[in-house]
Amino acid sequence: MSNLKSMYSTILGDHFPMEMTISFDGQTLVYRKKTWKIRQEDGSVDERGVRYGENPDQQAALYELVNGNLVLGDCSFIEPGNGLVSAITVEDMLQVGKHPGKINLTDIDNGLNILKYLMDRPAAVILKHNNPCGAAYGETLAHAFDRANRCDRIAAFGGAVVMSRACDKDTAELLAANYLEVVCAPDFEAGTLDILKKSKNLRIIRIAAIDRLAAFERFRFVDFKSLIDGGIIVQQSAVNSIRTPADLKPAVATWQGREYRCDRQPTEREINDMLFGWAVEHGVTSNSVLYVKDGCTVGIGTGEQDRVGVAEIAVHKAYIKYADILCFDTYGIPYADLELAVSRGKRNKAEKEAIDIQVQRDKGGIPGSVMISDAFFPFRDGADVGIRQGVSAILQAGGSMRDFETIEACNEAEPQVAMMFTGQRSFKH
Repeated sequence: MSNLKSMYSTILGDHFPMEMTISFDGQTLVYRKKTWKIRQEDGSVDERGVRYGENPDQQAALYELVNGNLVLGDCSFIEPGNGLVSAITVEDMLQVGKHPGKINLTDIDNGLNILKYLMDRPAAVILKHNNPCGAAYGETLAHAFDRANRCDRIAAFGGAVVMSRACDKDTAELLAANYLEVVCAPDFEAGTLDILKKSKNLRIIRIAAIDRLAAFERFRFVDFKSLIDGGIIVQQSAVNSIRTPADLKPAVATWQGREYRCDRQPTEREINDMLFGWAVEHGVTSNSVLYVKDGCTVGIGTGEQDRVGVAEIAVHKAYIKYADILCFDTYGIPYADLELAVSRGKRNKAEKEAIDIQVQRDKGGIPGSVMISDAFFPFRDGADVGIRQGVSAILQAGGSMRDFETIEACNEAEPQVAMMFTGQRSFKH
């Protein structure tokens, strides 16, 4: 165990060059490696790059675009001077903690990828291993973070928080009450750093450009995927075209000459949750299903091979987090601690049974939520998972040959379930 810990505490050097140039048929992009002069506890200053890569034994480097632009067809890509994560300076690291590694930076990046669609209101996203575990709007920033945290306190432990507004004292107090790796915001108001810096290893990062993050909706970049044989696949980055109620399409399908359509139309609240959930979907590893309610995630299922399985995983996650937050609200301890105490005879079994009964009765808080699927349901069985849990509406891509089955499932439900199509997959960052 000590060897494993030492691996994670060791800072790697790297052999990546200071400059990288990529050329597309004469269009040249110039990148410069990011390093930071970081003051150590003994007062010395060391120049460091990315701490390490995906794992502690992998060298890594961060590069910022400093020159050039790329035009492919009718699409112009992000130009230099619009940096977010790649533009972080040592002055932006308001507390370095353990200076950031690859996962810390990509967590922030994916948080920004989601937040760029949620900038109209205070919002917070908590991420772990590049997937959101909680995302929410709020009346205030503190309210948004609290809601996002309560989505899944278990997964949020050791996570990265990215926020759409300057961090205030109320939010800082809530952040400080949780174990987090990274906190990122456009700014930090007076007095907040004194609260946050009580956790010495917390990485506190300011990205002022978050204030204009909404503009990044229209920006594209080149997405590179290296293959194990040294080859490269490149693609344009995705654009979310489902941004207003007018972008949603009615759930209509034709099968053997008969037209099928959903009998119930979504309410304004359900439409708002569809748009919110679709924005969050853009930062979730496919194949995925979310349950969202009132501008807040309820359960997030990620990266599963089949659509029924991922819908069930999202239900399972919702039930677990609901048990945990009920237990925390009632007894002031996590559900896992209550389970352990009961098994050791240190807590009354009836306490755990009361939580379990309420979780089953409330179906993990899913009833009334909107089910979001990042692609179509090939059969109705995936949608049936959510319908059995009491979802009131569904948003999915549509386009399956058997869409009529899913429409029938919505119409047969009691009460009936509304459904809309997007006509596109929730393309991933």
